[in-house]
Amino acid sequence: MKRVRFRWAACAVLALGSVAAQAAGRLVVDGAWIRTAPPTVAMRAGYATLRNAGDAPIEIRRIRSDAFGDVSLHATVIENGVARMREIENLRIAPGEQVVLEPGGRHLMLMQPQRELAAGASATLIFDLDDGATTATAEFVVRDAEAAKAADEHAHH
Repeated sequence: MKRVRFRWAACAVLALGSVAAQAAGRLVVDGAWIRTAPPTVAMRAGYATLRNAGDAPIEIRRIRSDAFGDVSLHATVIENGVARMREIENLRIAPGEQVVLEPGGRHLMLMQPQRELAAGASATLIFDLDDGATTATAEFVVRDAEAAKAADEHAHH
């Protein structure tokens, strides 16, 4: 009888372990775009909606791209009536939640473009998550703010 109980307990532990391992966050990037700028500008801004479509929290640790020398996440904050940018080190998104990156709020700072990015061009950004193994990749299309707004409205109708 002891042997049967031990096997059942071992199977129960293995089953619970496999269920826990299946819980995972999944980053979805929607409406990704980069604001147009003159070719000589060394910094661009990127926007998108970041959504956790998984069943566990995720944390974005790093964002990278071959199209830019450096990519970081910033928030615009008002201090003493003056808008300033602050870097966000790690962005945590709970299951089912979304974070909107938009002009005047949280946004991507895309530094040192490695090539010309005229309207209509695109750049691939890679989001590295906290587990060190999971990434999400998204194509960001270069467009002006009016074109991005029109595309976003069209996507929601």
